Amino acid sequence: MNPPTRIPLKQKVQKHFTPGGKLRPFRLLRQDISNIRKRYISDWTLFNQLVFASAVYVFFTNILPGITFASDLYVRTGMNWGTIEVVFSTGLCGIIFSLFSIQPLTIVGVTGPFAVLAENIYELCESSFHVNFLSLMAWSLIHAGWMHYLLAIFNAHDWTMKYVTTFSADIFSLLNSVIYFHKAVQELERNHAQVSFASFLYSVIGAVGTFLLAVFLSTANSWKPLFHRYLRMGLSEYAAAISIIFFIGIPNIGELAALDKQTLVVQTTFRPSSPERSTFFVHFWNLPIEWIFLSIIPGAIITVLFFFDHEISSIICTLDRYGTKKPGGFAWDIVLLGTTTALCGILGIPPANGLLPQAPLHSESLLHTVRTEIVSTDPETGEREIKVEESQEVYEQRWSPFLQASLILAFLSPPLQHVLGLTPTSVLAGLFLFMGEQSLASNPILYRFFYMLTPPSELPPLPRGVKGWWGVHGYTATQIVATGVVFGVTLTKAALAFPVLVIVLVPVRLGVMGRVWGRETLRFVDRWACREGGPDGDGDEDGREMVEEENGNGNGGGGEEKGKKSEGVGDGVV
Repeated sequence: MNPPTRIPLKQKVQKHFTPGGKLRPFRLLRQDISNIRKRYISDWTLFNQLVFASAVYVFFTNILPGITFASDLYVRTGMNWGTIEVVFSTGLCGIIFSLFSIQPLTIVGVTGPFAVLAENIYELCESSFHVNFLSLMAWSLIHAGWMHYLLAIFNAHDWTMKYVTTFSADIFSLLNSVIYFHKAVQELERNHAQVSFASFLYSVIGAVGTFLLAVFLSTANSWKPLFHRYLRMGLSEYAAAISIIFFIGIPNIGELAALDKQTLVVQTTFRPSSPERSTFFVHFWNLPIEWIFLSIIPGAIITVLFFFDHEISSIICTLDRYGTKKPGGFAWDIVLLGTTTALCGILGIPPANGLLPQAPLHSESLLHTVRTEIVSTDPETGEREIKVEESQEVYEQRWSPFLQASLILAFLSPPLQHVLGLTPTSVLAGLFLFMGEQSLASNPILYRFFYMLTPPSELPPLPRGVKGWWGVHGYTATQIVATGVVFGVTLTKAALAFPVLVIVLVPVRLGVMGRVWGRETLRFVDRWACREGGPDGDGDEDGREMVEEENGNGNGGGGEEKGKKSEGVGDGVV
């Protein structure tokens, strides 16, 4: 038997740059620009009550967690970034994405993982590097900007996210939930250090109360037949807002008004939080030349985090169950993300990118029932039968992201900044708990964890070929342990590297886990994150493409992907 012919390296590289090849410059960008031209006008022609309600709902779920991150950043970045910087970034980037992105359902804002990263960069700047934080961050974000351009130009979505399965996506989503819970605890810890014990005890009650009331109201749609359905819908859509307003007012009533309260630090004028700054502009050219080049390292880490985070957010908010029909894409939004990232660095504000769980929550709030009449004729009697099929779809438009971003930007005005300043930090801790719960509730790892606690006799039957639940339990335990390891790294001096650890999970899943778990088990719990099927499906060769190319049998791939994404985030188990 003749050994397989080995393809020369030069020929293998050239293959990827041919028309349709994975690295063919601007291939996906050209496709995305064509798609955005097809949908742009129709994105502005749709507006109704549900779109407006969605805008208000997303406004609260975006600005309030952002404010909470702001209070944390204000303390842990030496007052360089505070409420006004986070609000400015979220509003500005939100308007840019609502106007120009190819996927307007994606909601952008300052994320928890980036807040962790920025806090660690600041600590290094102060304790080890002894350089100006904002100048170093500006150059890091500028470097991240051109790196985003390169990823878009060379079709990074095709040769990165193509291999991402829900194993990594679920871990990243769980990490976001854990970061929310941890931030809530940190907020209460700071509160304990700055107020009296009586006030701290009320802060705990306020945080837990904010969380429980928001969770309770969010279930209002299931209260039928109690109240009118529009009232139930309103309570559900504005659950977080109602809870926050309620617990902002309670401490100002009766004897509670005498307690010393820690509230959000805000600006009374449109100027940066730091007393050392007077304008939103960073003199980044004053950074020593060696640090300009060294800032490429944090810039690369930010690029990895933003690219993965934004792509996952875009994928999850356009899953099949949302019934999206308009042409979408990814490369153009990565160019837009690179532009806003560099702009934020120059302005001296934290950059925004795709948010979890706000992006899928936006799609959830736009879901509506579509009834389709299907006419069929009975071949024997000739009678016509009309059947009505119902399906769920989202309103694909730009008004809701544009309105919520505009409302956020309006809070830069001093009067509305004063309103934000009335918010107790305990309420923000409760909101963190709520956002963590909302993200966790939609994560299949949670449901599989419940199965681990369920007696074997009570477990549902498994699909044919899956030998038992122990393999599923082991897979779930591995995801939980991996999340714990990555989160543990965020608490150390190696925190800058945690986005890299998330990316490393991709080759680990494709190259290692198939040797530990059976193929049928992996097919049951895992699949591709942004397309149909999975690496262990019948006839699916994509999961082994990298290995095949090592042997000279690669097919060149790189065909343009369809706009549809797979919903299977481990949903065979849920």
